[in-house]
Amino acid sequence: MHIVVTGAAGFIGANLVKALNARGERRIIAVDHLARAEKFRNLVDCEVAEFVDKDEFLVRVAEGDFDDDVAAVLHQGACSDTMETDGRYMMRNNYRYSVSLLHWCQDNDIPFLYASSASVYGGGSVFREERAHESPLNIYGYSKFLFDQYVRDLLAERTAQVAGFRYFNVYGAREQHKGRMASVAWHFFHQYRTEGRVKLFEGTGGYGNGEQRRDFVSVEDVVKVNLDFLDHPERSGIFNLGSGSATTYNRMAAATINACRALDGAAALTPDELIAAGAIEYIAFPPALAGKYQSCTEADLSRLRAAGYRAPMLTVEEGVARYVGWLAGNAA
Repeated sequence: MHIVVTGAAGFIGANLVKALNARGERRIIAVDHLARAEKFRNLVDCEVAEFVDKDEFLVRVAEGDFDDDVAAVLHQGACSDTMETDGRYMMRNNYRYSVSLLHWCQDNDIPFLYASSASVYGGGSVFREERAHESPLNIYGYSKFLFDQYVRDLLAERTAQVAGFRYFNVYGAREQHKGRMASVAWHFFHQYRTEGRVKLFEGTGGYGNGEQRRDFVSVEDVVKVNLDFLDHPERSGIFNLGSGSATTYNRMAAATINACRALDGAAALTPDELIAAGAIEYIAFPPALAGKYQSCTEADLSRLRAAGYRAPMLTVEEGVARYVGWLAGNAA
């Protein structure tokens, strides 16, 4: 039996493939779309049984090629560009594709674990998995929200596990191909290494300079949660997946800079000391993000914990230090 990972050459998908390999799992069907060929690098050190283009995969599913040969589907594939304006493409790629794959899994009693997004909460201040708090600000968030709604309607009559994870701000290894959509940790690392400073937005939405807050979660924890649910097929539902703690951009910048300094044998500095030294500076808030920016996010993990996931999440300092070490070791 195989495990299917969609978006397998992407950020979270590739980390899942690598983690499955670490468990001794080699019978993996990697599904992705390599129009951007550089993503292949994420899989060079991974072992997969077969690679299938995402469009070809649905055709082969419909033809019965994978019937009775799939143990689980980890569906990470999606267009994650929050600035994408082609709504038809976003809905076809993120919503309709997911619906088709979900029905195939249900028809064949296959566990289906999928990537949702904290973007479904929009500009709200309560991040709990309830309809009253969901109001996406862009078409990406809406595509994720609409599929979550579809799942909710199906949960009561499901034939196999269905678990969706609302990822908050994920950072970590194998995201380099994302460019401007890569995490702030990735951008901060490269800014500091090339310019000796990190640039943050000036204050907005009632927050001071660099004091906007996000729930930054390490991809290591994202992978651990997915695999823990894979091991517990009795768990179904929609769950927030973040660190459970809001962190300022100032703190994230300091964590990144201090991790870089540690590699050079230098002592850690406070955010105020880094600001005074010119290592943190502030730039004007982009007008293009007005009305589309979440100034503060913090995952309510109550439902995840109630489902049985008990492991602690990495702090920003812990997760970023590991990530910076990986970035430094893979600089080429």
